[in-house]
Amino acid sequence: MTAIEAEGSGADVATGTGPVHGYHHQKDEHLKRLRRIEGQIRGLQRLVDEDVYCIDILTQVSASTKALQSFALQLLEEHLRHCVADAAVKGGAEIDAKVEEATKAIARLLRT
Repeated sequence: MTAIEAEGSGADVATGTGPVHGYHHQKDEHLKRLRRIEGQIRGLQRLVDEDVYCIDILTQVSASTKALQSFALQLLEEHLRHCVADAAVKGGAEIDAKVEEATKAIARLLRT
C-alpha cells in the first residue's frame, strides 16, 4: 500500500497499521461501557427466567435501550469530529461521501 492509498484508507502511514477510527482513543472506555450494557441485557434474561412482573422488565428494557442510544450518540459524535472533519479538510468527493454516510447513520438512529 502506498502512502497515498494508506492516507485515503485511514491507515496510519507512520506505523503501517490499519485504520485509526474516531473512537480509537476511547476504545477501552467504550468496551467497558458495552460490557456494562451486556450485563444489563443478561439481567433482562434473568428477570424473564425468574418470572418478574412485566412492568419491571419493561423498565429495565428502557434503561438498556437508553444506554445503547447514549453509546451510539457518543460514537456518532466521535465519527463526526474525526472521520467527517478529516474528509472536510481533504475536500472533494470524500466529504460528500462522509456526509451522506453520517446522514444515513443518523436516520437509522432516529428510526429506533
